[in-house]
Amino acid sequence: MKLINKFTYEIKKSKFIAYYYEIESVEETKIILENLKKEHKKARHIPYAYKCSNTASKSDDKEPTNTAGTPIFNMIEINNLDNVLIAVVRYFGGIKLGSGGLTRAYLNAAKEVMK
Repeated sequence: MKLINKFTYEIKKSKFIAYYYEIESVEETKIILENLKKEHKKARHIPYAYKCSNTASKSDDKEPTNTAGTPIFNMIEINNLDNVLIAVVRYFGGIKLGSGGLTRAYLNAAKEVMK
């Protein structure tokens, strides 16, 4: 596993920290996600998406359905990436973004971290 890039994005006091990893196995995603949870104990959500060989998965991590994991996964698919994990740590700033705002925020974080 190798951290390729990190990108921080802030909107309406919420902070989105995107991590882009190169992975070699699904097990590596579990290790990375556990480490992110330890490192960001006060984060509200850590949605993610990954694609490794013939396996792919995504999680909204308690965000409204399809507002987090799906936009992240769509960026992986659009860019034809494989053996990657993109996780976005969210610190809630107290202002609700709504489902459209959330989807745009996660999409933007994923798009920027892949540059």
